[in-house]
Amino acid sequence: MFFWSRASKKSSIIPTGPEANRLRHVAIIMDGNGRWAQKRGLPRAAGHREGVKAVEKIVAEAVRLRLEVLTLYCFSNENWKRPQVELDALMALLEHFMVSSRPKFMEQNIRLRVIGRREGLTGSALSKIDETIAMTGQNSGLTLQLAINYGGRQELVDAARTLAGKAQEGTLKPEEIDEEQLAAALYTTGIPDPDLLIRTAGEMRLSNFLLWQLSYAELWVTDVCWPDFDEAKLRKAITAFQGRTRRFGAVK
Repeated sequence: MFFWSRASKKSSIIPTGPEANRLRHVAIIMDGNGRWAQKRGLPRAAGHREGVKAVEKIVAEAVRLRLEVLTLYCFSNENWKRPQVELDALMALLEHFMVSSRPKFMEQNIRLRVIGRREGLTGSALSKIDETIAMTGQNSGLTLQLAINYGGRQELVDAARTLAGKAQEGTLKPEEIDEEQLAAALYTTGIPDPDLLIRTAGEMRLSNFLLWQLSYAELWVTDVCWPDFDEAKLRKAITAFQGRTRRFGAVK
């Protein structure tokens, strides 16, 4: 199954009126750690360690910018195909980040959410994730949402299973299933959809990330690998977003 900590407020799927121009939620596909390391003759694990440092900088900047939500694509379902030595390094980094970040999360009023399937993650990693979620659950500032062992198609499958179960129980009629019902069954229930998607390392694809939620997001891609992505580049992406007109299919 998947895990998450629920938000206290629900937002409409597509914002209307002044809300349509407001930047509430930034999602980032953090790509290029391995390439960054290989270009420097370093093991891929070194790139992941530098990537964590970039995460810390961007999270702090998101707090300063007063974003409501920052979602980071940390580890996909497909990443299990990587060499075991790299997987071990990633899990060790995950556990260390969950513990070492707690003082900053509390100081900066950050609330942690994690989306993805629990199966496959170690018991140690899960316990540290759950402890950090519980510790930050009452914080009211930035919601930091980490996608770990996540896949967009898998999320939609899980949502379909949830709705099918309700229909089988008789608590939901098939004809009552609409976009709001489906959105409420997703891992991200209660969280506004991303307004801006940033992808580093120059790749032009979604890579199975937030397939439902990114339907109306503005896209911004940079050739910079994730370890070199900094506060100035985040602001550059936001400036580009602010110069765009979002119509959501309507005519302005």
